[in-house]
Amino acid sequence: MKTDLSKYNNSWYHPGSGIKRTIWYFINVLFIKNTFNPSSKFRVWLLRAFGAQIGYNVVIKPGVNVKYPWLLEIGNYTWIGENVWIDNLAKVRIGNNVCISQGAMLLCGNHNYKKSTFDLMLGEITLEDGCWIGAKSVVCPKVTVHSHAVLGVASVAHHDLDAYWVYQGNPAIKVRERIVL
Repeated sequence: MKTDLSKYNNSWYHPGSGIKRTIWYFINVLFIKNTFNPSSKFRVWLLRAFGAQIGYNVVIKPGVNVKYPWLLEIGNYTWIGENVWIDNLAKVRIGNNVCISQGAMLLCGNHNYKKSTFDLMLGEITLEDGCWIGAKSVVCPKVTVHSHAVLGVASVAHHDLDAYWVYQGNPAIKVRERIVL
């Protein structure tokens, strides 16, 4: 069998009304992703206005891309760096005191390469309190990064990361314990 994208069908997937998604698309491009908008508070306000649950003292740097804010939860004192992509086709939960560094990607969707129709597959992502996602790193669908775990620069988390451990590589492997002083 061969891949046949003409038979691809994700009509079952409804992340929100078409009007809501269209309005969000333009707001996201004009004010969230836009690097000329220096105001983190304004980005937080817009995300909340579109249904994101965001705690207090959250910093969202310019260039961040959020697919669907109504599927996003962020705790208190969390930092989201420049050009982070939150491709939340499913729920993304980000705890308190989390740092997501520049260019990191949280990817809730993938495709089933074993099917000729390349079906869409979804999975939630959870980043627990105190974890750090390094620059240019990727967190894949159905992954939980447990409390205070670290995903090193340019690493890929295909599986859950244990609390208080540092992971590096693709796929990310445990390299050392994280001791927080």
